[in-house]
Amino acid sequence: MIAPGALEDIKVLDISQGIAGPFAAKILGDFGADVIKIEPLTGDYGRTMAPFHKDDPDIEKSLFFLLLNLNKRGITLNLETSTGQKIFKELVAQCDVVVESFEPGYLDSLGLGYAELEKINPKIVLTSITWFGQTGPYSNYKGEEIVAYAMSGIMSISGTADREPLKHGGFQSQYESGINGALSTAFTLLMRDFTNEGQHVDVSIQEVVNSTLVVNQPFYSWTGAVQGRRRSEGAGFGNVMPCADGYFISQPGGGATWDDIVDFYGNEVLREEKFANAEERVQNGVEFDQVLTEATKDRKMHEMFKSASEDYRMLFGIVQTPEDLANCPQLEARNFYEEVDHPVIGKIKVPFRLFNMSETPSQYRIPSPTLGQHNVEVYTETLNYSKEDLVKLRELEII
Repeated sequence: MIAPGALEDIKVLDISQGIAGPFAAKILGDFGADVIKIEPLTGDYGRTMAPFHKDDPDIEKSLFFLLLNLNKRGITLNLETSTGQKIFKELVAQCDVVVESFEPGYLDSLGLGYAELEKINPKIVLTSITWFGQTGPYSNYKGEEIVAYAMSGIMSISGTADREPLKHGGFQSQYESGINGALSTAFTLLMRDFTNEGQHVDVSIQEVVNSTLVVNQPFYSWTGAVQGRRRSEGAGFGNVMPCADGYFISQPGGGATWDDIVDFYGNEVLREEKFANAEERVQNGVEFDQVLTEATKDRKMHEMFKSASEDYRMLFGIVQTPEDLANCPQLEARNFYEEVDHPVIGKIKVPFRLFNMSETPSQYRIPSPTLGQHNVEVYTETLNYSKEDLVKLRELEII
């Protein structure tokens, strides 16, 4: 039996594409919202994003799309036609939230901007997730993951001082923005319970990433200092270092004394003042790295992680691979993964639970939709169109 969801009385229209917007709408769906994914007739461009299941570049086999559109029903609708716009407004009249990711001004050009939507439904919440937000001199500039990292400032502190700045792996800026989009939408829905009015939620991906620089910006604002990137040599401690079968990272603190750290690494030379003293340790960084590398070259990372964490209470981590994560006992214990049964791909285990709520947990209900999978259901049951109407709409390339 499925327990009640925190958002089970909320209806969402997801017209966003790619990563950030669909992820935001997915999170709302995970907590019970009825989410309708509205795609153009050719589909969300996220369907063309690799990797594909078994390397088959089919629009129904993108693993990105599968993950980002769980717990949604799916329909197709051409919003660039007058009839499509009319149908969309009919859906808006019955819904609580619209999630979108188009360039600022695009929905306005179709007569579907917030000013128009709130006339149809004064309680509607429109959540826009874009690269630079809805306002400002950059708002209509093009964006991408690496652009967000560069423009947010986080690349300026990533990498080593002797090389060019580095971008973090993956699509973290868009996932972070999706989470921010979902949470800000939930806050707005809570406020709506008091005001009975909707709002336009404006999420800038640049600002989301910039807001994570908790130390970097105050350094400059308060003292004029620039944090910069780490030294190219002698900065291994506190950063990633090699061991026999992978990589690890360790730092001072966490309840471990310096003697504990020396005992863990098993080299008495580390008790010398040039290593035990934090300032001298920096000055002797190259030698310090050499001592640690020699001490760990034959040790395996999982053994080190267990010993450092349990025996010495050190701040210690290991660089887990996808295989490590798939078999991680911590993630398994917290039911982080969910097995999805997709009508085309079949059964596959995917990351699912971002956070746990004791009484209204996130729940997997349905797989990501195939293109237009729920057209008949939504158009006939929600909007009372006849099957003959649907035939005409298909002929006119509206659905």
